[in-house]
Amino acid sequence: MGAWGKRDDMIVHSIDPYNAEPPRAALDGAALTPLDTFYSRNHGPVPRIDPRAWRLEVDGLVERTLVLSLADLRGRFDSHSVVATLVCAGNRRADLSRVRPLPGEEPWGPGAISTARWTGARLADVLAAAGVRPAAGHVAFTGPDVSPRADPPQPFGGSIPVAKAMAGEPLLAWEMNGEPLPVVHGAPVRVVVPGYIGARSVKWVRRISVQDRPSDNYFQASAYRLLPAEDHPAAAGLPLSVIALNAAILRPGDDQPLPAGPNPVSGYAVAGEDRRIARVDVSVDGGRHWQQADLGADTGPWAWRLWRATVDLPRGPAEIIARAWDTSAATQPERPEPLWNPQGYVNNSWPRVRVFGRPGPAGL
Repeated sequence: MGAWGKRDDMIVHSIDPYNAEPPRAALDGAALTPLDTFYSRNHGPVPRIDPRAWRLEVDGLVERTLVLSLADLRGRFDSHSVVATLVCAGNRRADLSRVRPLPGEEPWGPGAISTARWTGARLADVLAAAGVRPAAGHVAFTGPDVSPRADPPQPFGGSIPVAKAMAGEPLLAWEMNGEPLPVVHGAPVRVVVPGYIGARSVKWVRRISVQDRPSDNYFQASAYRLLPAEDHPAAAGLPLSVIALNAAILRPGDDQPLPAGPNPVSGYAVAGEDRRIARVDVSVDGGRHWQQADLGADTGPWAWRLWRATVDLPRGPAEIIARAWDTSAATQPERPEPLWNPQGYVNNSWPRVRVFGRPGPAGL
């Protein structure tokens, strides 16, 4: 077993802070990601918090400031569960780094994404108990983990619009896949914001502030913003929130020799906010011809869809590509080159896997 109870073959991008993703094949076939396989994204050292001493303060534009213990949170509010996919805004960044270098950024592959069944109190119920004032526009979260990357160094934080916070799906979660929330994933309590980038699901949350503007935390106001490809002194970037439509091929792997003929291909597709995956197409001839993949079980509006297809692989070198469509009829852009940005965020271009078809019996 590796660090923080993770599998031994995790691809570790940094030890402290601990940032790691599973090998792509480990995500294949499991609608819920096992805890030892779930990716981990951190910006500072992982804090260890005594659940008995943990307190959550709810303040700002509210009628009543709340200070809640874990027992208060579990005892005063009904427990709810939601299946939700969390995805790092830098997922599939490695493909963008092949367009142009991305110095100082974690080279995430397609494994910076995972899905769990989260259980906790609805954020909306906690905010209702505090009494949200009419001037409220945003709900900000703060954790205890201090990142040296922030300028100045400060605890990690971020915010979401009050309308999203008051919807039924965001949780203050203490459980993950039916087990107590692991320390590395935010124990004793974390925020889970389904449909939004993982950075908004603040771990080890200790403060919720209702306010009239977005958080001024470094990770909301400066980081996690989509900057233009070329430097511009006035560019503040676009704030990242809703997950972009995306897909990845999990099997086969890159540069894998396969028998020519029928071969299975599989992967995941994910859509942001309350849109759902409507279709996944796969091609082995550069997109001249496409076939529809079979979609796996639909586990809810906030979760990925796993998919599977059988392709007829020609002899010699070939490239398997895929594209997802969501229920708004949107699809993914073809190439990564126009998507390049200095932080390597939001690469949702068609996934591509290079293989080699050799004579022999079909199968992986």
